[in-house]
Amino acid sequence: MKNVFASIAVGCALAISASAYAAGDMGNMDMSGSSAKPAGGQVGMSHGEVRKVDTSAGKLTIKAGPIENLGMEAMTMVFKVQDPAMLSQVKVGDKIDFVAEEVGGAVTVTKLQKQ
Repeated sequence: MKNVFASIAVGCALAISASAYAAGDMGNMDMSGSSAKPAGGQVGMSHGEVRKVDTSAGKLTIKAGPIENLGMEAMTMVFKVQDPAMLSQVKVGDKIDFVAEEVGGAVTVTKLQKQ
């Protein structure tokens, strides 16, 4: 019976040390997400359709295709806009090209043009 408990204790110690080693081994990885941007700092345009314009909140709801620079798949999402004047350029149903970037922790439309 003592041998069984000793075996369990050794097994647990090995499992814990292996997971600690694996976690420590990731310290040199770049987790900033900056590798998603194309070389030269140029961010490609994404495509979408305006579903809602909320001028009081400074937001657009966009049915968007993939947003490659952020690693996001196609979805419908609410975006902040960097410049409130962008909201007067579009209406519900408009097809748009846009650039979305993370600004201050929020996904924000930084460039917008109608198709």
